[in-house]
Amino acid sequence: MESIDVGAKAADPPGTSPGPAAAYAARWVVLAVTLSAIFMQMLDTTITMVALPSLQSDLGATFAEIQLVVAVYSLAFACTLVTGGRLGDIHGRRKVFLIGMLGFTTASALCGAAPNSTFLIVSRVFQGLCSGLMFPQVLSILQVTFSKEERPKALAMYGASVGLGTVLGPVLGGWLIDLDIMGTDWRAIFYVNLPVGLVALVFGLVKIPESSAAGARRLDVTGAGILTAGLFSLILPLVIGREHDWPGWSLVLLVLSPLLLAEFFVYENKLSKLADRSPLVPTSLFRERSFTVGLLISVVFFAGIPSFFMTFIMSLQIGFGYTPISAGLVSLGFAALIAIGSARSAAVVKRLGTKTLALGTGLLLVGMSGVIATVHWAGTDLHGYQLVPSLMVAGLGGGFFLAPCTGIILAGIRSREAGSASGMVATVQQVGIAIGIAVAGILFYGLLGSNADGASDTAVPRLRSDLAAAGVPQDQQGQITQGFQTCFHDKMNQKDLTRTPASCARINKELATSPMPADVKHKVQNAVLAKAVPEARKANFSDSFEQVVYWQIGCFGLSCLLVLALPKIRPEDVQDVPGGA
Repeated sequence: MESIDVGAKAADPPGTSPGPAAAYAARWVVLAVTLSAIFMQMLDTTITMVALPSLQSDLGATFAEIQLVVAVYSLAFACTLVTGGRLGDIHGRRKVFLIGMLGFTTASALCGAAPNSTFLIVSRVFQGLCSGLMFPQVLSILQVTFSKEERPKALAMYGASVGLGTVLGPVLGGWLIDLDIMGTDWRAIFYVNLPVGLVALVFGLVKIPESSAAGARRLDVTGAGILTAGLFSLILPLVIGREHDWPGWSLVLLVLSPLLLAEFFVYENKLSKLADRSPLVPTSLFRERSFTVGLLISVVFFAGIPSFFMTFIMSLQIGFGYTPISAGLVSLGFAALIAIGSARSAAVVKRLGTKTLALGTGLLLVGMSGVIATVHWAGTDLHGYQLVPSLMVAGLGGGFFLAPCTGIILAGIRSREAGSASGMVATVQQVGIAIGIAVAGILFYGLLGSNADGASDTAVPRLRSDLAAAGVPQDQQGQITQGFQTCFHDKMNQKDLTRTPASCARINKELATSPMPADVKHKVQNAVLAKAVPEARKANFSDSFEQVVYWQIGCFGLSCLLVLALPKIRPEDVQDVPGGA
């Protein structure tokens, strides 16, 4: 039973309470405020990706640390989602939403002002926790603000905001970095949240109606603690274990994680049998095929898209020398088609029902296969525009999946616990993002190391030709070529790719003390640094990116198979599916 105060208390004169008509008239303002929060939250999942090279250079961060900047946000987000929903039921959704918005805006300011990578990572955890407070309130607020007739349209816009916020991050981030407003560089990607957050706070105080769940029971603090410990024990070692040569504590945490998650299930099952207790996740939901399969689909699918953009953007910027704005613009076709796909998913869901998700993952498979083929064909001559057709196909598939996904999963749940199911589906989606980034990072950086020798081999013929043209003797050509290959191998196999290994420093020292004439030294330096190194780097990132995209192929292929295991939704359920207006 819902308890609803349709008046926003901060706006009411003492002793008065506006009627339902007043709140109903402001429903589109409420929608704008809540969706601005959703958009910012999802934007902050991916906007950092285009800033990673700039951020790493400015703060002197390692690659594990910049992965954590992305992953800990999603992980902290996931760990507070279900708890945040319960807090809204007990203390009021408007109140918890506004507290979350205030915390998120404050955290964004802290991220922008971060003096070092540790401070930034801690601020991102705080930002993710506040996102977890805001996110679950939005659907509940929309449910009590909109009539049954208008609710599907509001939910469709909600689904589109989730999808657009996720994929527009690289584009908007690149644009902000390129603008470099008042010298903020990468910090602008966090500062952009401040005006949006402050405006949303003001209108939220005035316009959002308060609501709560009558008879809401107390929080399952113990369950939330066990779940959080289990998830952090899984993600943390995956992200930073490689950089520290997989120390003993990382292996202990990886073993401990499944045990903690199993204990969470056992504990929740025990609570589900007690009449006076309220579990975080009623274990009866796991008997619902739509819920169990839906959780698997969510974690597998969401392990694909953000991890793709992390490796894609880094390959364009570090491997091919793209600016942040240029790298972001390459993904614009994906963003545009995901918007179109989200908007059109309504009609598709009415025709295909559950198979809409299979269509979406199928198009993503075609698009990702096109990306692999294009990168393989173009090699070091790759240009961003060559990838646009494949990314547009993938974007259309993403729109067909993202907008209706949660609604289709929930429409197949017959129990009265759909609200808890919704929170858990959103939780595992964020967990999927964190796992995907961690695993893709391990694969990508491992491939950069293993492909380094082959990549440097491709640059050797031209290097020898340039050295001969510069008048370098035959024996010295061999020494310089060998030194270049050793340097490139060492650089690509070290834990921090930004550090200059000893073998590379030795080349510069030997060249400086060489008896060769100054003009020959200049030509040698140009042949190695301006030609051979960029050529080898392009080849290395091209090969490694091509190979790591098979991770996405696996994610979307498995998601497509899992969709076939979902129960078929009835046509009359379509109207309550986000994206299925």
